[in-house]
Amino acid sequence: MRGLLGRLSGAYGARAAIRNLGLAVALAALAFPGAGRAEPLTVTALGDSLTQGYGLPPGDGFVPQLERWLAGQGADVRLVNAGVSGDTTQGGLSRIDWTLADYPDALIVALGGNDILRGIDPATARANLDGILTRARAEGVPVLLVGIAVPGNYGPEYQSAFRAIYPELAAAHGALLYPDFLAALTSGGDRQQALRDWFQPDGLHPNAEGVARIVEAIGPSVLKLLDAAG
Repeated sequence: MRGLLGRLSGAYGARAAIRNLGLAVALAALAFPGAGRAEPLTVTALGDSLTQGYGLPPGDGFVPQLERWLAGQGADVRLVNAGVSGDTTQGGLSRIDWTLADYPDALIVALGGNDILRGIDPATARANLDGILTRARAEGVPVLLVGIAVPGNYGPEYQSAFRAIYPELAAAHGALLYPDFLAALTSGGDRQQALRDWFQPDGLHPNAEGVARIVEAIGPSVLKLLDAAG
């Protein structure tokens, strides 16, 4: 009888120890979100040539420089470059389903510059971006929506309508917002100096140093995105 009781006591003690271990793991997960994550977070950057790294060596583009910057901040993250040179918001919308099919933990959406260059109706660009954010939201994927400066070439009404797209859609979909991809390069007073120092000869795409400045500026917003995804 004593042997049986001892075995029962031992079995009960083992089960209790397992329960206690499970409780400790659960409490640790609550105290340190993401501590039990075996894989790095995956963030897909859906964009155009600014995202793709047009005119730059592979390691100097926006995505690889941002990935290195995040690693320097201690973030365990893998960035996927889904930038397509020349892409518009319509192109991004056409690619969103297969982009989400790879199950990213979060999205950076940086589209609209080519819409502006082509004079595409702001209502069309808004509808395309709304479609992208709607699909991401349906999949539970947090988004950092990145805007772009709108020149006055097509008049103040066009400029005002396009500018409003990004903050309004971010608010409507609960997305994070970074208002202007190029702000770190263009917010100073000397436009010509900025073009000489931080842009490629075409005056549209940043050089490697320009990208580094962009990454430094947008990086904290991407860290917030990682918090939302983790």
